[in-house]
Amino acid sequence: MKIMVCVKQVPDTEMIKVDPVTGSLIRDGVPSIINPFDLNALEAALQLRGEYGGSVAAVCMGPPQAEEALRDCLAMGADSAVLISDRVFKDSDTLATSHVLSLAARQFGPFDLVLCGKHSLDGETGQVGPQIAEFLGWNQVTYASCMRQTADGLVIDREMEGGVERVLTQTPVVCTVTKTHYEPRKATMKGKLAAKKAPIEILSSQTLQGLDLGRIGLVGSPTSVTRSFVPPVGEPGVIIKEATDALSAAKLAELLAQAEAI
Repeated sequence: MKIMVCVKQVPDTEMIKVDPVTGSLIRDGVPSIINPFDLNALEAALQLRGEYGGSVAAVCMGPPQAEEALRDCLAMGADSAVLISDRVFKDSDTLATSHVLSLAARQFGPFDLVLCGKHSLDGETGQVGPQIAEFLGWNQVTYASCMRQTADGLVIDREMEGGVERVLTQTPVVCTVTKTHYEPRKATMKGKLAAKKAPIEILSSQTLQGLDLGRIGLVGSPTSVTRSFVPPVGEPGVIIKEATDALSAAKLAELLAQAEAI
């Protein structure tokens, strides 16, 4: 089974702040990490390779420093890594990004499976995986929590609100992965040392085959983020727990009266 895993480097959201004047994210001085859900997707790929054989390629679209994220993927066990990096990709939204990643899947394939995290921490749209599937014309399964290969195809447990849906699909397929059964493994020291020396292929707009410059960057992005902000924090709630239900009801009525709610 030949698998491609889409990886994104994102700012550590626990340390990021919002400019109160412009409403834009302040990224200066904020460390970057691999999107945690992409690590779940990588773990799923490694487990599938271990069970059924094949290879795992980690692919990232980002600035040159995203090479660090790919080396982390190699340290975990990915067989190869590709960085798609060019200034013309700057300001690409999810649709433009998906266009680029789908071209990478065609150029380095054929793949049986393309995996993405269920969403990224910085955008949380969950759109890239389904859009890649649309560009490729492949089947897609979102929120995959468990995958296994059978004689009939790929059986996928799909997390849904209130339950799990079991899906049988043929490959090639694009899946977005949850963390339920795919807790990322720790890289070994041997893996880290090997990853430092491993080659990473760099693709630019000139070497990515089939690229439409009108579908990337700001000009090729039909959506944009006009402002980011931190939601206001409301007043903390009040827990009423008197000695009896009657006293609790009386206390509630008193508080509502004080707030002129009744």
